[in-house]
Amino acid sequence: MIYLLLILSVVVGAFLGKNFGNKEKFAKNLLIISAGFLITICLNEVFPEIYSINNNWIGFFVIAGVLLQMLLENLTKGFEHGHFHQHSEEKNILPIALMIGLFVHAFIEGIPLSTISEINSPYLMGILVHNLPISFVLGAFLFKKKTSISGIVIVLLFALSSPLGMLLGQFFNPTMEPYFLAIVGGIFLHISSVIIFESNKNHQMDWQKIILVIVGISFALFGHFFHAH
Repeated sequence: MIYLLLILSVVVGAFLGKNFGNKEKFAKNLLIISAGFLITICLNEVFPEIYSINNNWIGFFVIAGVLLQMLLENLTKGFEHGHFHQHSEEKNILPIALMIGLFVHAFIEGIPLSTISEINSPYLMGILVHNLPISFVLGAFLFKKKTSISGIVIVLLFALSSPLGMLLGQFFNPTMEPYFLAIVGGIFLHISSVIIFESNKNHQMDWQKIILVIVGISFALFGHFFHAH
């Protein structure tokens, strides 16, 4: 069931992007909500779990996740933040580089899922919510002019990235799970922080962004309460 949800979150997002990809404001709003959701999952779920193992080195894996995401963004050029028009404007950006960055990103996120069996897991919900806006942007970018076989293949590869990571995770010793989770926590922290704290126009207070972040936080807290009970 988890495999199916992971695939559907990407396929549905790409389908929405294909049909509503011209609504850039809608995509940005989805990203902001997902950022509020992710940063809440990080602080309320991921970090308490990884620091509970009392390993003084676990923080370095979080930092490694942040640095890894910064490296991946050299390939994706901020695609995870909704900067998809930059790929259209820069002819020297190869789709293969974009896909490698997105594939590695999603693949690593899938590894900690190997120890999760509940579909109401906050971590799983975080990935699903995270996948929707990214795949929306991906669908809008790939199918801007028309549906293509190559675009469909790329979407399917991205949809399979996290399930493949989850499959590989089953071959690791379960004691390794907190370290992979710490890396993903760093990735989530970096992405959500960039989306939330990106400079506003004229550095003025953006009340709409604040409200959308609160919406994402509220969804995450509701999921936490539902999972706890």
